[in-house]
Amino acid sequence: MIENPILRGFCPDPSIVRAGEDFYIATSTFEWWPGVRLHHSKDLKNWEQIPSPLNRKSQLDMTGDPPSGGVWAPCLSWDGERFWLVFTDVKTKKGLFYNTHNYLVYTDDIYGDWSEPVYLNSVGFDPSLFHDTDGKKYIINMLNGFKGITVQEYDPAGSCLTGPVKKVYEGTEAGFTEGPHMYHIGEWYYLLTAEGGTSYEHQITVSRSISVWGPFETDPLSPVLTSNPLDERGLQKAGHGDLVDTGHGEWYLVHLCARARITGEGKKLCLTGRETAIQKVCFQEGWLRLEGGGKYAGRETQEPKGISCYPVLEQAARDEFDCAALGVRYSSPRFLSDENMSLKDRSGWLRLYGRESLNSLHCVSLLAVRQEEACAWAELAMEFDPVRYEQAAGLAYVYDAMNFYLLVKSRLETGETVLRIISSDTGNCSYLSEPVLIPETGLLKLRAQTDKEGAHVLFFYCAQGEDWKQAGEAYSTEILTDEHCRGFTGAQFGMYCHDVSGGRRYADFDYFEYENGYKHR
Repeated sequence: MIENPILRGFCPDPSIVRAGEDFYIATSTFEWWPGVRLHHSKDLKNWEQIPSPLNRKSQLDMTGDPPSGGVWAPCLSWDGERFWLVFTDVKTKKGLFYNTHNYLVYTDDIYGDWSEPVYLNSVGFDPSLFHDTDGKKYIINMLNGFKGITVQEYDPAGSCLTGPVKKVYEGTEAGFTEGPHMYHIGEWYYLLTAEGGTSYEHQITVSRSISVWGPFETDPLSPVLTSNPLDERGLQKAGHGDLVDTGHGEWYLVHLCARARITGEGKKLCLTGRETAIQKVCFQEGWLRLEGGGKYAGRETQEPKGISCYPVLEQAARDEFDCAALGVRYSSPRFLSDENMSLKDRSGWLRLYGRESLNSLHCVSLLAVRQEEACAWAELAMEFDPVRYEQAAGLAYVYDAMNFYLLVKSRLETGETVLRIISSDTGNCSYLSEPVLIPETGLLKLRAQTDKEGAHVLFFYCAQGEDWKQAGEAYSTEILTDEHCRGFTGAQFGMYCHDVSGGRRYADFDYFEYENGYKHR
């Protein structure tokens, strides 16, 4: 059996494609750089992350993008020769009209460089590229304000949209019709859309037509997939899906999901954000159905037939920074240039040059990994010699620019070198405990550990080889959840440095380690 989620921790809005015997999934990264997270599998069960396609600022400039703006719902496809990726860069997501710019990039080698972006339009978000069986290509758009789904032909020779635009589907009474994907299977054109909003009412709606131009008829048993709100252990927020065939006569549906913790007050909180699950599906009387029946997303599904299991090498929990390039698991808010991060300036160490504070929407020196399970820990060792109180470096436990915890080494205005815990709750920053005096120089180890339920986080430090000590108290992780932040990402642990004086004071990191579970001191 395949256990869900298959991609854990901040991997939403999946788009899947099969190229020969290889499967690839693209997921949203929002304001986190590099843009679009890619995973590869041979068996739909075991997945490994591969390099992201949007890794040059000329392809994607998210400077100033708001929290949970940036890259929304990429669509990954393959036409037999070339890989294509359509994505949205969301510049604003408040007010009457969102500002959403849609682009296309392509490559002949999914592990290689991708093209410069082709601008498509700014009509809504979540567009997809559909390759019809006759060789024609179409851009499938949702309209601003959730006003329906449109189709327009795309000319690859001219790298432009061409011909008329036609609205082919209005959506259902569930509303918030978005995330369209189209397929030509047998005599039917099928349209999958996400509806109900991307929270606990989320669902996948299927409609069909005998023409790419519609009209599309909604499945009378819609939705094909949603969540059971009464199942506390079940997958929640199930929706936003994409279909793939195995090449052996079977079909699978990947979709967005979340795992919620229920508090004593009845709140549902998602610390690991929105994730990716998979369900085996089939066609019955011309309509898509879950193989196991019903409409609720399952915590497990059957493995594909005719495909051997291909376990992947597990990524090492600890990075010693003795390689020429940084691992693919790291992300930074909006952009992190080579001028502010180096593996060469000090051999065997990662150097971060301090820039703006974490509340900034522009230049922040942070490298983070996503939290995959509610109970998890992260640890680092660093050397940092601050000379001003505006300089700080250490361990970040972060959701976005407005919501985070920092365990950092800094200086007081009176000159003492100290360890401080800082929190930001919807942008309101505060110190959570009295400063702890620590040595001015030498190796400093820092650790964050969440409890079994992921309800609280504890911080620890170890200075110059002494015993580990706890810093502060147990702090609630609620400020790092989707529900509190009203965001689309998830909690992450990372290495951080700022110098708001403009002096670019740097911190050197000897190692960074992340693991699921509990670490005993």
